[in-house]
Amino acid sequence: MTVIGYGALSAHQKLQAVSFDREPLRDGEVEIDIEFCGVCHSDIHQCADDWENSVWPCVPGHEIVGTVIKIGAGVRKFAIGDTVGVGCMVNSCQVCAACKAGDEQYCTGPKSATFTYNGPKLPDGSNSYGGFSDSITVREEFVLAIPAAISPAQAAPILCAGVTTYSPMKHFGLKPGQSLGVAGIGGLGHMAVQIGKALGAAVTAFTTTADKIDAVAALGADRVIVMDDAADVAAAAQTLDIMIDTIPYPHDLADYLGFMKPGSTLVVVGNMMEFAAFNPGPLVFNRIAVAGSLIGGIAETQAVLNLCAEHGIRPEIEMIEMADINHAFDRIKAGDVRFRHVIDMASLKAEKAAIAKGCEHLPAPTRGEPVNRKTA
Repeated sequence: MTVIGYGALSAHQKLQAVSFDREPLRDGEVEIDIEFCGVCHSDIHQCADDWENSVWPCVPGHEIVGTVIKIGAGVRKFAIGDTVGVGCMVNSCQVCAACKAGDEQYCTGPKSATFTYNGPKLPDGSNSYGGFSDSITVREEFVLAIPAAISPAQAAPILCAGVTTYSPMKHFGLKPGQSLGVAGIGGLGHMAVQIGKALGAAVTAFTTTADKIDAVAALGADRVIVMDDAADVAAAAQTLDIMIDTIPYPHDLADYLGFMKPGSTLVVVGNMMEFAAFNPGPLVFNRIAVAGSLIGGIAETQAVLNLCAEHGIRPEIEMIEMADINHAFDRIKAGDVRFRHVIDMASLKAEKAAIAKGCEHLPAPTRGEPVNRKTA
């Protein structure tokens, strides 16, 4: 099946129109016509090789919503015409302890999880291509049901930004009435504020941008701290039980440790590059834990979709056309988005004939075999 999309052929290169051939539909798999795809800051990092793990060519996109157009033999959960989503993963071993616990992102199988793009977490020389394309085929275990209450375009960012912030809240035991901090109010942070409120927390948002105060308060934050306001920073000292640090670039973690109560946990979900050196004394003297969290499992992703449907939580999105993706990347890097771009894939399909004629044809990707399926 020939697919069109947009991808980068090497680091720091602008994304361009491409085509490639996806492997045919197999037993247990679902073919999806992509209608919308969110634009995540991690797409920018991967296309720039900021994490030094990019596999080329890179066809990003892991906040995918579309319609089921074909199902393979043995598919039980989905039918043709269903509105479905695909997040950050398309495969895992399904039998290790992590997979059985619903933590497929930490799969300890031979390849670990296979990401929607950029291939397996444990590289094996293969590549996978994501949702900046017109269709995708995925084993049914990694396909999500989109609740009818959420529009397909608004559902897309929940598949990464939503679950990436929800998962650590659940794992680290956020309880109603506790205080939650959210550092960085972008695509992830604005979802974290809303999800934390739905889970019953008192939410404090931390931003370096004073002109976001009203927008963040409108999301439900109980308090908004601008990091260069010394009085507000001092007043928030040792007030948090949990902080979700969504800032996607290197920053000084010490700036945020002072907000943590004794026995609290600061969870890093955004920065996978580096932190400035800091004095660990506050960690020791206050038994503060610094932890990390990677996206979320499939069951957690379905849970956060359902939570968002139930509580009226929606990402704030700006729709763009596929051809505008490089401009969108520039705007995200400049902080000029409130709060998530979503690509209308109808704009890509409208150019399919022209793209297919003159674009770069990429080597075929793989998504891995649908191993260890439960057929009973």
